[in-house]
Amino acid sequence: MTPSAKTVCTLALGAAARRAARPILVAGLALSVAACGGSGGKGGLFGLGPSEHDKRPVNERRESTIWDLFSNRDTSNQQVAVNRYLWNASLDVLNFLPIQSVDPFTGVIVTGYGTPPGGGRSYRATVRISDPALDARSLKLSLQGAGGSAVAPDTVRAVEDAILTRARQLRVRDGQL
Repeated sequence: MTPSAKTVCTLALGAAARRAARPILVAGLALSVAACGGSGGKGGLFGLGPSEHDKRPVNERRESTIWDLFSNRDTSNQQVAVNRYLWNASLDVLNFLPIQSVDPFTGVIVTGYGTPPGGGRSYRATVRISDPALDARSLKLSLQGAGGSAVAPDTVRAVEDAILTRARQLRVRDGQL
């Protein structure tokens, strides 16, 4: 069987159309990918309007993501913002309490239950030093009685005063060196 002229012509045109369609398809694909890449400063897809990225203020604070945990943005020269006299005085005054955790970077000392010398009631203390200044506002003290019961405000104030007095004594002693 010999192919007819019409069949040969159809096959030839089909092959030519496929060869011509290939570059057109590749060019179309390249243009669609390039359109996703940006707007050339005009904003939006194909420059039709401002994109969401362009609408944000320049100095807007970036929210953190889970990936920020793995980044190393902190410098190795991180300083402790805790007054050393208040820190040492807190440890000195509350030395009868067992220490559970200590964090000098946040200024938190957490103790377990203990009985003061000459006292019959056990206490638990949490101390937070929030500022590098030797000031009463820098010291936050929380006392709990056995079982989490409340402690009289006068008792908390007396312990705070003892810590502040000891901190001033330590500072004076360092000034005489």
